Amino acid sequence: MRAPTIAAALGAGRNGFTGLRLALALAVVVSHAFSVATGAAGDEPLARLTGYTLGEHAVNGFFAVSGFLVTLSCDRRGIRDYAIARTLRILPGLVAATLVVSLGLGAALTRLPLAEYLRDPGLWSFIRGTLTTFKSNAALPGVFEANPYRAPLGTVWTLKYEVLCYLGVLLAALCGLLRRRWPALLIVVGLALALSIMSGLRGVDLPKGIETALRLPLIFAAGAGLYLWRERLRVSGAALVCLAFGAFVLARTPAYPALLFLAEAYGVVWLALGPLARRLFDPPADLSYGIYLYGWPVQQTLHTLWPEFSGVALLVPALVVTLPVAALSWYGIERPALALKARALGRRRIGTIEPAGP
Repeated sequence: MRAPTIAAALGAGRNGFTGLRLALALAVVVSHAFSVATGAAGDEPLARLTGYTLGEHAVNGFFAVSGFLVTLSCDRRGIRDYAIARTLRILPGLVAATLVVSLGLGAALTRLPLAEYLRDPGLWSFIRGTLTTFKSNAALPGVFEANPYRAPLGTVWTLKYEVLCYLGVLLAALCGLLRRRWPALLIVVGLALALSIMSGLRGVDLPKGIETALRLPLIFAAGAGLYLWRERLRVSGAALVCLAFGAFVLARTPAYPALLFLAEAYGVVWLALGPLARRLFDPPADLSYGIYLYGWPVQQTLHTLWPEFSGVALLVPALVVTLPVAALSWYGIERPALALKARALGRRRIGTIEPAGP
């Protein structure tokens, strides 16, 4: 039996995007368990095996899912509705997390007297930097000073790339490019070639900032391209195996990173729409964004309170604390924001859950 097209699978009803995003968010927390206590991300087994940590692979998956669903959203909603939807999906949760961590958690853990903490310019600089530039390496006064990483919101840096990709989709829509398939293919090929050429020129010494600036837009564009080519491309396990095998064979060549990322982009769409989609856990609440935002500060806090334990030993307690906090974020902040979005957009729906940023 021939594999269905992406369009046919998408129109079949249920998909696994929500459960997949939950799994990816949990993978980020698992990955950080290897580094939060040591400050060395390379300690994670998957980093030695693939060249990238489990958390980086999970972020790749987030960007592929986001590229697919955000492009779908813009294509079906239109530009005005798209802008409102993106803002209300990302901003309320980020504002709440920033204030909770800085004014709540930070005030409780700082070594400074509370009045001095609240007067410290570093506190307000942290809030301003997080909300305006998604700064993730800023520290709070007197907080996590003995931890390898002092940043209390160390994962929000990816939102900068997410927002830039959102703007790219908006620009493409304004230029009428979402009605054409070829520009997306050219962007994907161009970014893949740029990454391969840079990897060939610099090898293992390719600066992480340059690699990330190419990696995340490439994966987002690949997800967007899979949506735009949905009538032609199929949800094929054989195609996924070929991509994965190609990445394995070329693992020691400059083409490896780009081929790996394209395989991951196709892989997450295959998981969400393929034969396993109906078997994936489909949670009623989308906790992925809350887990992504609060998992890191929870792990940082547990390491501060019990520094004698490794991050891996604190993984289960971290998940036990993070999941209820993420649920509070969903039911108290994110879901009401989605209701506000529904009212602002006249209660129109597109049949898929809007993705939150990684």
